[in-house]
Amino acid sequence: MAVPKRKTSKSRRDMRRAHHALKSPTVVEDKHTGEMVRPHHVCLKTGMYKGQQVIDVD
Repeated sequence: MAVPKRKTSKSRRDMRRAHHALKSPTVVEDKHTGEMVRPHHVCLKTGMYKGQQVIDVD
């Protein structure tokens, strides 16, 4: 089993973890309802995607 020869410094450890932060999800305004929705997702209120009705909403 491989064992590190030297201790990883705090600086090197933290530089590796620099990309581990959580990012906020991207949202855009829906053209029909004005509600904020994820891009490239079907709007569950209206059932629209790219200007077409793709699911029936009661």
